[in-house]
Amino acid sequence: MQVHFIAIGGSAMHNLAIALHQKGYSVTGSDDEIFEPSKSRLANLELLPETEGWFPDRIHPELDAVILGMHAKADNPELKRAEKLGLRIFSYPEYLFEQARDKTRVVIGGSHGKTTITAMILHVLKKNMIDCDFMVGAQLEGFDVMVKLTDEASIMIFEGDEYLTSPIDPRPKFHLYLPDIALLSGVAWDHINVFPTFEHYIDQFREFIRLISPDGTLVYCDEDEVLKRICWEGREDLCRFPYNTPTYRVENGITHLITQDGTYTLQIFGRHNLMNMNGARLICNQLGVSDLRFYETITSFTGASKRLELLVKNDKFVMYKDFAHAPSKVKATINAVKEQFPERTIVACLELHTYSSLSEGFLPHYSGAMKKADIAIVYFNQHTIKLKRLPEISSEMIQKGFDQSDLEVFDDSIKLNERLMSIPKENMVFLMMSSGNFDGLDLKELYQ
Repeated sequence: MQVHFIAIGGSAMHNLAIALHQKGYSVTGSDDEIFEPSKSRLANLELLPETEGWFPDRIHPELDAVILGMHAKADNPELKRAEKLGLRIFSYPEYLFEQARDKTRVVIGGSHGKTTITAMILHVLKKNMIDCDFMVGAQLEGFDVMVKLTDEASIMIFEGDEYLTSPIDPRPKFHLYLPDIALLSGVAWDHINVFPTFEHYIDQFREFIRLISPDGTLVYCDEDEVLKRICWEGREDLCRFPYNTPTYRVENGITHLITQDGTYTLQIFGRHNLMNMNGARLICNQLGVSDLRFYETITSFTGASKRLELLVKNDKFVMYKDFAHAPSKVKATINAVKEQFPERTIVACLELHTYSSLSEGFLPHYSGAMKKADIAIVYFNQHTIKLKRLPEISSEMIQKGFDQSDLEVFDDSIKLNERLMSIPKENMVFLMMSSGNFDGLDLKELYQ
């Protein structure tokens, strides 16, 4: 098989390219910009394009498939050449479905927790020697790749993102996977640049449920009232399994899970993570893992990259990095850290980076999200706003949206760094939350 990637440098795209290369496919690709770690990973396998840019002559009739990434535009010259030649053109999720068409497809969806739940499932399946293919949105400990594709595995685990499929396909990605077994973790309005109203956003999850295979399985969080309602609309054929937060206790900064099979010491923490774990348990049950085996193997799970990822921990100072950006995620993450370290001062620093978070009309959704932090800091970058072609916002708008008088707001990364460096590190927990990178801020400097 000969496959060409248009926009091979993306996080998801380069992982799919590597997966197909490992499967024995002939892989080529193009992109007008490729950053680390994609660049080095592609170069190590001799998949890195020799020259950045778009080259229509790389598109030829012998190609079995062309895979189009979100970074490309609808007028991309390589795409136009592929269309002219009548080649088979796939989006990233379409091609993943083609690879999993004859497998049991398990799709993990929801506004939050998708990556963590998927990571938990993969960790437990690996520990229990259950083979599966997968696609997950973060680098996981113990896994070399974010995408694995084989002919042998009978199961494929998908992290199901509700964002758009490709520049020429406006469907949400998770509508293309047609799950046999599905999980929904919750519904909290996001991606307002694509889904302008909450009802429009909810409709994407209704459609996802409609697309589950006949007599399929739906696992859902019944602590989310909106989700619980839509999970019971129609579809009498589905087998439904609700989940909630399990019983646990926190002692000396360590979380213990309390079950009928005994008490288990966990390396993860936070109510939302434990709720995610309960959803992962029900999915693993469907794949042949008993509760007892699940509990025994989840104890060694340390988390997914950038999801409450521990950067440093000593007697005086702890720092975590987290992907949290939506209001519900920010609030849940801060609450988890506060519960885990009740005697320490919590410094929560959030970068507003997404379309939603940088929109004045969406800012009131953050009201109260950071009030449990002892020191609450928000950073935003005016250049990012311009790149996203959004109307300007001000520090005053952010202060008003968060409804927090002691909130500190910065739009200069140098001044942000100076403020963070000025905070004494004695008995402190720093929580750095962003889907970006704080404009290149070196987090290591903060704890040296």
